[in-house]
Order: sequence, then structure tokens, then C-alpha cells
Amino acid sequence: MVTAGDFKNGITIEYENGIWQIIEFQHVKPGKGAAFVRTKLKNIISGGVIENSFRPTEKFEEARIDRVNMQYLYNDGDLYYFMDQDTFEQISLTADQIGDSLKFVKENEVVKICSHKGNVFSVEPPLFVELAITATEPGFKGNTATGATKPATVETGAQIAVPLFVNEGDVVKIDTRTGEYLSRA
Repeated sequence: MVTAGDFKNGITIEYENGIWQIIEFQHVKPGKGAAFVRTKLKNIISGGVIENSFRPTEKFEEARIDRVNMQYLYNDGDLYYFMDQDTFEQISLTADQIGDSLKFVKENEVVKICSHKGNVFSVEPPLFVELAITATEPGFKGNTATGATKPATVETGAQIAVPLFVNEGDVVKIDTRTGEYLSRA
């Protein structure tokens, strides 16, 4: 059990039949009246964000989130297969469970599978990946003042914006959280 007075960023709690992660919190002590804790909570399954206030003595069940490193093996139509690297146990997840979290992940890469009480709710790709550019237009220097970009397709099929000097076949480093080009590898 965790009380609202003990809130910290990143703690996950069970609240109103959901699993919520604390994004922001602030202890407020008004001049008149009782103190309270103002919070911003994110539902880790649906992604929705709410703001709420709690008394510092309110108690919540802390939600245990399991993050397991698994190797992404392949996809077969609507199912994506993963293998635990320690036990070699394989699991399959549907496209709805995956969402677009694998758009920068190649087969045989290691990802984190996040679950709560055995129910998988998300897949976390590595923070940075190196992928080859499979299609892009040649870049022409024009009358650009600063950092012009062009669209490019990487080997997983995802679209990103790259600088004009990047060509087909180049290997680039990408931030998977934002989908931004970082550098040539």
C-alpha cells in the first residue's frame, strides 16, 4: 500500500479499476483548509491522462509491473512471436496488443514486454536502433538556409525524415520514442 503523501513520479497504482502511473504530483498546503496532493495520472493500458486531487492519507494498492526482456522472433499475419531469453518460452501477441511499438524493430531484436498480473499491455522497443534506408529521393542542394529534410523509408517499412545528405543503403540511428533521425551509423 502506498499513501498519496508518499507519491513519486513513476509509481504505478491501482485506482478506479485501472492501472495508473503518476506523471506529476504536487503537495499543496493552502493557508486555510487541509493539505492535499494534486496529481496527473496516466492510464498505462489506454494511455489516457487525468488530473486528480487526493488527501495525503488516502491509500492505494501499488501495481506491480513486470518488464521482461524478450527477443522479437517474427510475425505471422496478425500474431507477433516473442521468446524469453532465459527460459526459451515463446509467447504470441496480437496486432492490437502491439500497436505501432514495433515499427522500428527488426526480427531478433530484444524488446521489453510489460505486463500486470500476467496480462501484457505494452511492448517497449530499445531506445535507439540502427536501420538501413531502403528508399529515399536523392537530395539536391538548393536555396535552403538550414537543416532541410526529405522523407525516407527504413528496412522495417517505417517513414522518417532524414537530412538531404542521407542516401539509399545508408545505416542511420533512430530514436524510437520520437521517430527522429539522430545520425549516420
